Amino acid sequence: MPVVLGSERLIASGRLRGRRIGVVCNPASINGSFVHILDRVVEGGAELAAIFGPQHGFRSDVQDNMVESSHAADPKRRVPIYSLYSETRQPTAAMLANLDLLLVDLQDIGARIYTFVYTMANCLRAAAWRGLEVLVCDRPNPIGGTAVAGPMLRAGYESFVGQFAIPMRHGMTIGELARLFNEGFGIGAPLEVIPMKGWRRSTYYDDTGLPWVMPSPNMPTLETAIVYPGTVLFEGTLVSEGRGTTRPFELIGAPWIDAERFADGLNARELPGVHFRPAVFEPTFQKHAKVPCGGCQVHVLDRDRFEPCTAAVALLEACRRASPADFAWRPPPYEYEHEKLPIDILAGSPELRQQIESDLPLDDIVASWQPELEAFRRLRQDFLLYR
Repeated sequence: MPVVLGSERLIASGRLRGRRIGVVCNPASINGSFVHILDRVVEGGAELAAIFGPQHGFRSDVQDNMVESSHAADPKRRVPIYSLYSETRQPTAAMLANLDLLLVDLQDIGARIYTFVYTMANCLRAAAWRGLEVLVCDRPNPIGGTAVAGPMLRAGYESFVGQFAIPMRHGMTIGELARLFNEGFGIGAPLEVIPMKGWRRSTYYDDTGLPWVMPSPNMPTLETAIVYPGTVLFEGTLVSEGRGTTRPFELIGAPWIDAERFADGLNARELPGVHFRPAVFEPTFQKHAKVPCGGCQVHVLDRDRFEPCTAAVALLEACRRASPADFAWRPPPYEYEHEKLPIDILAGSPELRQQIESDLPLDDIVASWQPELEAFRRLRQDFLLYR
C-alpha cells in the first residue's frame, strides 16, 4: 500500500480553507500523482500568498552548489517567490507579513549535510519571533529511518550545512527533525507536524509507491542519496565528488589517481555491501572540469549492510595514499563559512581530518563515533513519529 504523505492528509482535513499561507517548497514537493503542493493547497481552499524556495531555487534551476538564487514572481499563481538562499537564508518580517501560517513541504535525503532542513529551521526561528503557525508536512527519509551513523557535529562547527548536534546519517524524517530542532534544541515556534500514513522506519524510498523527483539537481536518483551521507565529505577535498557528471557522489576521483589500482585496493578491504568499480570520468563543471579523473564508482550491493560514512572514510584514506603530494583539503570559503576548513564543517569537527592525517585505522575511527551516536539515539527517541 503506497505511503500517504503528510501534505495529502493535511489537504484532506480541510484545515487550510480560507487561510492565507506561504509555502516552502520546490519541484519535489509533489504528491503520488505528480500534483504540486501549490496546486493542492489552492484546491484545498487556501489563499496562496507567497512561495519560498530553498537552495537551488524554487524551481531547482540553479545547478551548481553555493550559487544564490534571486527573488522572483510566479507568473502562473501571481505571488512573490522569495529565495531563502540569497542575501537572506531566513524569511524576513516583510516576507511573512499578512500570512496566517507557513507550510513546509520539502523532501530531505537523510544526511546532516543538506541545507533544506536548515532552511526549515530558519523558518521556524522566524515564525517563533512573530508567533506564526508552522505546519511541516512529513515525507519519507529516502534511505530509511533505522540506521544512525557517522561523526557528530560539535559546538563551534555549526554552519548552514549543519546547525545542530546530529550525526551524519540521522535516520529521521524531516518532520521528526522539525520536532527535534524546535523542541529538543529550543527554537520554540508554534509548530505542528502532519505525519505520513503507512511509512515504516525500515522503508527505502523505492518501496513507498511514491514517484522520485530530484530533491536537488545533484541528487538524481535514490542510489545517489544512499551514498551521499558519506561521499558528501569529498566536497571538503580537492578530489572530485562527481559533480558535473551524471553520477554525482557515486563517482569519486582525481587526475592523479590510477583507477584500477585504486579500486583494487578498496575492494581488498572487503567492506560490507559495496563494490568499488574502477572508473575514469571527465566532469563538465566544478573540480577538474574537462580533465579526465581516475577513481571509482561506488556500487551498493546490499543496502542493509552498506555503511556510507565508513565507506567514505576508506575512500578518503585511499585518495590520500594514492598521492600524498597531490591530495589536499579544500580551502574555505564554503557555504558562508570563511575561516574553518570545509572538511571540518562537513565532518562536524576537526577530529575526522586529524584522524585521517594521523593514519588512524578505519576501525578505530568508526569506533570513536559510537559513544556520541548512542547518546543521539537516546535523544531522538522522544521525537520519532513512527515506531
